[in-house]
Amino acid sequence: MNTDAGLPNYPISRSGCPFDPPDAYVAWSRDRGLRRIRLWNGREAWLATRFEDVRAVLSDPRVSSDGSRDDMPTVSPASQVATPLRASFNRMDDPGHTRLRSMVARDFSARRTAALRPRIQRLADDLIDTMTRNGAPADLMAEFALPFPSLVISLMLGIPYDEHDFFQSRSIALLDTHSSAEEVARAGEEMRGFLRELTKAKERRPEDDIISRLVTEQLAEGRISRDELADLALLLLISGHEATTNMIGLSALALLGDPDQAGLLRDTDDPAVVAAAVEELLRFLSAADAGFARVVTEDMEIGGQSLRAGDGVFVALSAANRDGTVFDAPETLDLGRRAPHHLAFGYGSHQCLGQSLVRADLGTALPTLLRRLPKLRLAVPADEIAYAHMGTFGPVELPVLW
Repeated sequence: MNTDAGLPNYPISRSGCPFDPPDAYVAWSRDRGLRRIRLWNGREAWLATRFEDVRAVLSDPRVSSDGSRDDMPTVSPASQVATPLRASFNRMDDPGHTRLRSMVARDFSARRTAALRPRIQRLADDLIDTMTRNGAPADLMAEFALPFPSLVISLMLGIPYDEHDFFQSRSIALLDTHSSAEEVARAGEEMRGFLRELTKAKERRPEDDIISRLVTEQLAEGRISRDELADLALLLLISGHEATTNMIGLSALALLGDPDQAGLLRDTDDPAVVAAAVEELLRFLSAADAGFARVVTEDMEIGGQSLRAGDGVFVALSAANRDGTVFDAPETLDLGRRAPHHLAFGYGSHQCLGQSLVRADLGTALPTLLRRLPKLRLAVPADEIAYAHMGTFGPVELPVLW
């Protein structure tokens, strides 16, 4: 690529309405294919914003996900540190990707998730009981949106929830693009150490959870190393709660500002209506709107643009999910929309493994909040809400009354 001092820096922060992708991404998706961008280290890369271009980047085998490559683009100095997240299967190409992913795929199947629904519902109800007992105002993020998916994934993995403060603080350090390289490396090693010790405990006394099954079925048979098991567990732990936490926060904020749409979700007992509403919220909000770094391994063309081997590529899922050539009135939240083909979970072989769990969490959390707290409302003006982008985008705090 030619040097161009006028290139936009990546990533661009959301501005104005927190539900919308950056204005520039939407504009680029309307009038061009892939766009050149400049990264923190001066390197140039490509950004795909159109729906079909994003799908092409994420599904073409000539575009690598291997986080260990020296030419893999990064969004900050900290993100180039060799953390467990970069060594996990979502940052691998095949055959390593399929080998590790297949070890836990059944644990996140739609059937297995459906069987967990009653326990997921109890967790949601218990948290709302605690929040209402403590009284208003409450921070919906701290008292519900964060602990709810954290409890669910901890339950599935077999991680004691009383370790929540420990793994939450380390998760923030690993995901925050403002963390120093030293902070990222330290958090990664501390989490690895914690999960290694937990693995040893599961070897001595296995229970009915994912880590125990990995120990007895994979580690004991030599199919996975201890380090790989720790890295895999860390990926599932962080990805199992971080994105869902922000989706709950953003969804609650969007619904509290749109009583008609909130009523559609609150007043139905039809699972199909709830499911469609969840899909629309995933499309409309697209909490995961940066990252997804890739590198081209062979000269190729995407969207009419020539890419060279070694070029870095990013995708803007939020912009792709607002593509007017794919979705009617894409800037409108319409819970009655049927849009199951959105890209909120990515696309291709690296599509989010835990999407059934995310759907179950959202399909439980949001209707339960709206039904049990029909007068739920913000305790501060909406324009006073602060947001953070750590892997995914969402509110830092969400003060509410009921």
